[in-house]
Amino acid sequence: MEFESVLYGAYAVTLSLLGLFGVHRLTLLARFRWDPNVPAVVATDPPEEMPRLTVQLPVFNERTVAARLIRAAGALDYPRERFEIQVLDDSNDETRAIVDDEVRRLVARGIDAVVIRRTDRTGFKAGALAHGMKLAKGELFCIFDADFTPERDFLTRLVPRFADPKVGMVQARWGHLNREESRLTRAESALLDGHFVIEHKVRHESGVFFNFNGTAGIWRREAIDAAGGWEHDTLTEDLDLSYRAQLLGWKFVYLPFVVAPAEVPADIAAFKSQQHRWAKGSVQVMRKLSLRILTSREPLKVKLEALAHLTGNAGYPCVLLMALLLPFSFRLRHDMPAWIPIGVFIVSTLSVVAFYEASQRALGRTWFQRAWDTLCAMALGIGMSVAQTRAVVEGLVLGTGVFERTPKSGDSPRRKRYASVMKGLPGVELVFAAWIAWGMYQAVRFQMWASLPFLFLFFASFAWVGTLSAAGVLRPLFKDSDATQSAEVPT
Repeated sequence: MEFESVLYGAYAVTLSLLGLFGVHRLTLLARFRWDPNVPAVVATDPPEEMPRLTVQLPVFNERTVAARLIRAAGALDYPRERFEIQVLDDSNDETRAIVDDEVRRLVARGIDAVVIRRTDRTGFKAGALAHGMKLAKGELFCIFDADFTPERDFLTRLVPRFADPKVGMVQARWGHLNREESRLTRAESALLDGHFVIEHKVRHESGVFFNFNGTAGIWRREAIDAAGGWEHDTLTEDLDLSYRAQLLGWKFVYLPFVVAPAEVPADIAAFKSQQHRWAKGSVQVMRKLSLRILTSREPLKVKLEALAHLTGNAGYPCVLLMALLLPFSFRLRHDMPAWIPIGVFIVSTLSVVAFYEASQRALGRTWFQRAWDTLCAMALGIGMSVAQTRAVVEGLVLGTGVFERTPKSGDSPRRKRYASVMKGLPGVELVFAAWIAWGMYQAVRFQMWASLPFLFLFFASFAWVGTLSAAGVLRPLFKDSDATQSAEVPT
C-alpha cells in the first residue's frame, strides 16, 4: 500500500507538470500569427554608411562542408571595403588544407579574408569567437556554423535593423537542406520548425526574451562587450550571452521570413549528440542565470517566459517518468477522478499535435506532409526522452563538459563523412519499448481500451529511436566483417 502511495504521488506530480507544459504550449500557439506576405527588408543606406561587418566562420574538422561554407560567405552581398571574413579554424585534419585553399581564392578575388588558428581549443567555439573578435575590424559580427549556406542577400536583409542603436542582435530562421532525406530528418526538421516558426516569433512579438541560436544571426560588438563577452562555462554560449545581453536592456530582433539553409543531423547518433549538448547547456544556463532573471527589473511576463524557456527540457524527465508509470496507471486511476488523466492527455498530447501541425501548415506543407511529419516529430521527441533525461541530469551537476561538434554530411560521399559517436548505452530505448508493451498487455487485461493508442505511441517511439540507435552501432561492425571476409576470399 505504501508503494502504491508513492506511485500515486509520482503519477499525480508527473501529470501536473506535463499539463503545465501543455498549457504553456497552448498559450504560445494562441498568440501565433503567420503572414508570408511580409515584404523583404533590404538595405537603403548608401554603401559608405553601412557599418563595418565581420563574418565569423568557426570550424573544427569540417572537411565535408568547409569549402561550401566559405564560398557561400564569399558570395554575400555587402560593400567589400566594409566587409571581412574570418575563418576560425581549430581543425587538426585535412580541413586545414581545404580552408587555406578556399581562403586564398577569396583573397585573389579582392575579398578581405583570413584564416585564424589557435594553439589550443580553450573555450571551444566560444573561445574561437572571442579570439577572433580581438583581431576583427567589424562593428557587427555575423556568425555561420559550418553546415550553413546563406543566400547572397542575407546581410542586406538583416543589417538595416541595426539602424536602431538599441538593437544588439538580429536572428534569421533556419531552413533544412536535407529535410526529405529520411523519416528521421523530416522529424528533426519539424521539431526545429516548432522552435523557429512559433516559439521565436511569438516571443519576439510579445516583447519577451528569446535567444541567438549560435548561427545565422548578427551581433553588435558593443552588445557582446557590454554583456561580458563570449563565456565558455556552459555548452550553449549563444543562449548564455543572449540572456546576459537582454538583461542589460539590449533589444533582439527576429526575422522569420529570412531563411538560412542548413543541414539537420543525418543519423540518430549525431542528433543525440547535438540534442544532448543543447539540453545540457540550457540547464547550465538556467542554473547560472535564473536568480539574476528573477531579481531583475524585467516585467513578470518576461521573467516567467524566460524561466519557461530555460526549464523546457525538464519535460523530458517528465515524459520518461510517465513511461515508467504507465503500466501501473490502471490501478492508480481508480483513486483519481477520470477527468484528470483525460484532461492532461488532451492538454499535453493534443497540444503537441496542434503545435507542430501549425508550424508545418505555416510553411505550406501539404496535409499529408503535416500529418506524417507531426507524428514523426512526436515519436522522436518521446523516444529521445531517455537520452535527454541524462543530459538534463548532467546539466544540473557542476562542471561544463566537452563541446562535441555535430558531424555534417555535406555533398561528400559516405566514405569521407565523419563517424558519429553514440552517447550512452545504444538501444536502451528498446528496454522501455518492452516495458510499454507490458503496459499494453495490462491495458487489454483491464479492458482500458482508450489507453491503447497512447501506449502504442510510446511503444512505437521508444522502438523507433532504440532500433535506429542499435542499428547505428551494429551496421559498421557488419560492414567491417563483410570487408574482411571479402578480402580473404581468393579470386
